[in-house]
Amino acid sequence: MGLLKTLAIFIIVYYIFKFLSKLILPLFLKKVVSNMEEKMKNQQQQNQRTDGEVGETIIDKKPQDKSISNKNVGEYVDYEEVKDE
Repeated sequence: MGLLKTLAIFIIVYYIFKFLSKLILPLFLKKVVSNMEEKMKNQQQQNQRTDGEVGETIIDKKPQDKSISNKNVGEYVDYEEVKDE
């Protein structure tokens, strides 16, 4: 009796999930697509603002690297793999 009850619950839950996914999934996908569309429009507008005039050269400079390495770390040793015989 317990097996039949469990199977019935799984079947009912499956059909409920199937029915709700037909209702909810299209709404979710519309939301995702509209968000991606909005991001692409914003990116395109931002690129149009920074393009400048035709023939104008824009140079982006690399920021200065302010990281300082510690020279007192130790000696560098090459790694060599030794095969077992």
